Amino acid sequence: MYRTVEDFLSDWKRYSDGTIQVLESLTDEKLDQAIVKGHSTLGWLGWHIATSTVFFADLVGLKVASPESNEVPEKAADIVQAYRNISDSLVDEVKRNLTDEAMLEEVDSFGTLTPRGALLRDVINHQIHHRGQMTVLLRQAGLHVPGVMGPTQEQGGY
Repeated sequence: MYRTVEDFLSDWKRYSDGTIQVLESLTDEKLDQAIVKGHSTLGWLGWHIATSTVFFADLVGLKVASPESNEVPEKAADIVQAYRNISDSLVDEVKRNLTDEAMLEEVDSFGTLTPRGALLRDVINHQIHHRGQMTVLLRQAGLHVPGVMGPTQEQGGY
């Protein structure tokens, strides 16, 4: 749980940079890559990471700019740009509207009172979870797997 705005912003910078690295590994041709037919695709996961940030921000009480469409884009670059825009909007909203005291205030999260700082930790955990899924699919698709949490096997990390 975050108790200060600066702690969140510092972590957000680090983890959103890693998410951008993963998203930048996507190609238009491989957006439909799934572990098996009927499961989440690279495109869907990338789009979900981007747009779910808007959902989490809303829970916290922040109004983050949302894409016009909920449809997964057909271009990998559109997913990357949407994530960058949403990430920048989140940072701006946090800087403008949250204080350290507000991080401790409880807000409704599916019927449970939860500190804002805990929900902001959840948005980061959520993207890390889906980033992990994406790295498996990137490797399966023969695409570059960035070492966002340390070196990958291709980088001599194992």
